[in-house]
Amino acid sequence: MGNKVTGVRSPRLRKHNFPLMNRELVDKIVNAVLYEGYILYPYRASSKKNQRERFTFGRIYPQEYSDAQNAREPCLMQTECLVRNESRDAAIEITVRFLQPLARKTGEEVWLEAIEREVKLAPVTLNAPIKQVHEFTFPAARSVDKESTRSNEMIRGRIEIETRPLEQAVVKINARVLNESPLPTQVDNQDAVLMRTFASTHVILHAPGGKFISLLDPDPDCVELAGACRNIGTWPVLVGDKEKHEHDTMLSSPIILYDYPQIAPESVGDLFDGTEIDEILTLRVQALSDTEKIEMRCVDEQARKILERAENLRPEEFLKMHGTLREVRKTNDEFFNPAQRCNTATVNGVTLKAGDRVRIRPKRRADVMDIALEGKIAIIEAVEEDVDRNVHFAVVLDEDPGRDIGLMRHVGHRFFYAADEVEPL
Repeated sequence: MGNKVTGVRSPRLRKHNFPLMNRELVDKIVNAVLYEGYILYPYRASSKKNQRERFTFGRIYPQEYSDAQNAREPCLMQTECLVRNESRDAAIEITVRFLQPLARKTGEEVWLEAIEREVKLAPVTLNAPIKQVHEFTFPAARSVDKESTRSNEMIRGRIEIETRPLEQAVVKINARVLNESPLPTQVDNQDAVLMRTFASTHVILHAPGGKFISLLDPDPDCVELAGACRNIGTWPVLVGDKEKHEHDTMLSSPIILYDYPQIAPESVGDLFDGTEIDEILTLRVQALSDTEKIEMRCVDEQARKILERAENLRPEEFLKMHGTLREVRKTNDEFFNPAQRCNTATVNGVTLKAGDRVRIRPKRRADVMDIALEGKIAIIEAVEEDVDRNVHFAVVLDEDPGRDIGLMRHVGHRFFYAADEVEPL
């Protein structure tokens, strides 16, 4: 049995010996993974999916419960990856992070918050094979204030580390995280199980003096070695500055990522709901009723931050979320965009121009939007003529909350209709 480590809550990676850029990048990506699915739109405790479907990623269940489920629900997570030790002085630093559910009871209502847990192991050299076991425990706790009672259960776990030198100065690293929390009640008590589950578990591996090998795009001489790595419930990717070819840090995440993941610079904050995009979620939060916003504000600090950010978002910040071209390639504009702008066009004897209002009367029924927009009033943004001399109107819905964005020619808020599909008002 190796050293016994009692974990201490540490929500940031500030104390790691990472190079500065690595530490910042890892911190952003890790926190995005850590809280993915923590709370879902409409960000209210009364929403059924916030009562049943949270903490869905990276769960490691108590072994007793896993055994009762015939291992259908995992009690361990395993990371295997490769690192080069060409300098002969490389070391490996391993940190495990996860969320532990925390029950907050207000009257008869119970809401699950979360405690960030971190267990950081001491560095070990890669010059010789090692096998180590590290145990950790977080005790049960209870606190009471004027409004609510918060409590968490005792959890216990084990981290097993094994390194094995291979060929060409390559070392294989195996890191296993196991949940050994005892269950004092019956194993079919889902609430008791969840309170002792490691949620959103992931492993951060840092190798000062070493060079991790990508499992997605391994070096030519390591293809077979990379293919033999077995990862359970997680997948390791390189993190750091891609332009600087940094290879000293890996994130083993329960969410599938590519090497060198990044947080989009347009994002103004966490929304926790990966099934949507920032713009849609922000608009939906802004459109909530006053009663719904009051309920959202009372959920917890994370929900309050989302609401306050949505209500105080500056116009330029909102526009940044609408869409960004990461790479612009030179194209033949005449071939790909042959439409010519016109000043006016005549429909049923009425001359129409940009700024006029029309009623949409789709005839082609090309998609479901044609059905949804039937009879809607729209503003003409532009009058265009294609290569076949057919006139088309680019229109923006009069009732669209993002009308101003559409009039700025942003994608998603403009619709195109032929001259016989609009009715002058």
